[in-house]
Amino acid sequence: MLQSQVLFVRDDEMAVLGSGNANGGCSLLHAAGIGYGASIGLDLPLAVRLLDKPSKRKVDDPDGLLPAVINAWLAGGFELPNGLSSDKLYWAVISQIPPRQGLKSSAATAIGALRALADSTNSEVSDEEFVAMASQAQIEANVSLTGSIDDAWACLTPGWKLIDPQANSIAEGVLFEGNGPKSEDWSVMVICRGERPKRPELEDFIPYAASYQNSLTALQEMNELVALTWNGRGTVAVMNDVQGKKITNDAILNGARAAGMTGSGNAIVVVAPKVSQPTCDRLLKLFENNSNINKVIETSFLSIVAEEEMGDAPS
Repeated sequence: MLQSQVLFVRDDEMAVLGSGNANGGCSLLHAAGIGYGASIGLDLPLAVRLLDKPSKRKVDDPDGLLPAVINAWLAGGFELPNGLSSDKLYWAVISQIPPRQGLKSSAATAIGALRALADSTNSEVSDEEFVAMASQAQIEANVSLTGSIDDAWACLTPGWKLIDPQANSIAEGVLFEGNGPKSEDWSVMVICRGERPKRPELEDFIPYAASYQNSLTALQEMNELVALTWNGRGTVAVMNDVQGKKITNDAILNGARAAGMTGSGNAIVVVAPKVSQPTCDRLLKLFENNSNINKVIETSFLSIVAEEEMGDAPS
């Protein structure tokens, strides 16, 4: 993953107070479907710097997420750096996560900004605290239906966690977890389209609970690719996205092992075996010829490497 210090041009006139990294991700189970959520990280890096003067590059924050991050940080009992007030703090953000596509850009921004605040104040912050504050910030900024706790975990740590967002605490909300598909085995293609035409309401998910239940069952069996596909089937139905349904069906027919909408759209994630380069090439050609697709990003899952797979790696 790219490090934040190589993503920014140094400006001697401003002080970098702290820096933090995060990554994008994709949905395995939409938390609005049946009340449980799971996401896994993708190698789509994001870097944040906290500054004492405005960056020359304007930060695009239309929802006010970064001020909400500061509010969550203060509510968590932490202090701001160098005794500065919130209106004297500025941000620089460099991201490879397409925004407003369901690729967890909001959760990643919140996690990266919180890490920058922790770095700037030498604060010891647990993963659970990072996730809780990121969720609080997203709810305040109105960029999440559920708080996106599963998304925050995916942007913070590798692998995936099944989350109950109604649990009494962030730690208790982790019901079980998995390493994720092996990154070296799978090619992940992120299909980006225009912004979604609408934001769904919680009640829109109720008629399609069966698809999300199938996704949950697949996760219980540690079959993340099946979960991704079932989750996507449910969400294209929620969004009444005929175009998205055709793209995912065509991908499966052309050799993809999984395909589904992520988040509430509008991106679609397609997974194919790396060992079959002809399949990957055929899928990329299929997407290239589709005028409804703006671009395709080739990336990989951020999975946990099990100890037994590390061989003789030094401890």
